[in-house]
Amino acid sequence: MNVAQPRRARFVLSILLALVVLALLYGLGEVDWREMLTTLASIPPLSFLSALALHAGIYLARAERFRVLMPPDERPGRGALLAVTSAHNLAVYALPAKTGEATLPVYLSAVSGTRPAVALASLIVSRVLDLASLSALVALALAVLLARGAWSGPLWAAAAASAGLALASLACFALAMRPGRIVGLCELTARTLGLERTRLGARLLERAGELRVALVSAGASRRLEAAALSFLVWILIFAFYVALARGFGLAANVSALEASFGASLAVAMNLLPINSFAGLGTQEAGWVFGFGLVGVSADDAFATGVGAHLVQIFDTLLFGALGHLVMALVRRK
Repeated sequence: MNVAQPRRARFVLSILLALVVLALLYGLGEVDWREMLTTLASIPPLSFLSALALHAGIYLARAERFRVLMPPDERPGRGALLAVTSAHNLAVYALPAKTGEATLPVYLSAVSGTRPAVALASLIVSRVLDLASLSALVALALAVLLARGAWSGPLWAAAAASAGLALASLACFALAMRPGRIVGLCELTARTLGLERTRLGARLLERAGELRVALVSAGASRRLEAAALSFLVWILIFAFYVALARGFGLAANVSALEASFGASLAVAMNLLPINSFAGLGTQEAGWVFGFGLVGVSADDAFATGVGAHLVQIFDTLLFGALGHLVMALVRRK
């Protein structure tokens, strides 16, 4: 068989996958492309380029975290992994209810031959670290806002939320350091609900052992490095949102910390498995609610939130399309 034929087939398949995601985003996500272009034209070039650079930094940090959490003999090259991360993020962002997460093991297997259990273990630990880092940063932001008197909601609610998030962060970090326990918790939940009596439940429990082994080896001695990368990812995410909010006219008297907290509610809405295609509607609702708690009017918050979201969609499409192109050209190990 001609060696070029499988490469051409992978190229065509990768492009088709990208087109399917774009079609879903356009047809079911109801993205208005003309509105997106108008929005892009309205933001100052420096703000757009700053946000784009921060967005690229997020992808680099995420890809490196995935790499750290994989065994050395199954790690793809950094360029290939960056392409996979970009394509995977497009699927996660565009598809509803986090169904796009399932593409990471598929993409890694196709590009580098990484075993699905290894890819899934890296993804699971990454997501636990995401929850830990986000909870810690939002808890800290709430505490600082309370200390500065910049909180416009009930004080007791902010204090309780800060304490609760701090405890949740510690619990998630502990779980990320001993990820094998994740399978044990899932098995206990499945048996409590009687899922082992179903065909699918029994099959999943049979495969739990392989996943447990992969989770135990995920990162091994480098989990603290993965945790540090997670903090970097979230600091960059908040900087990205602050840059866009400023570019779309957020009042100068709203501090970067207040803007970061406002954006955190939008992020939280997107993390929940209830988000729509591209988070349309749910992200804006979280943005308006979050900024309202730091004294920004609903109209101003909505205007900046819509603009930031449309730029985010454009960036995600750009990086995702480039990721699919690179994936199509990279040889499998």
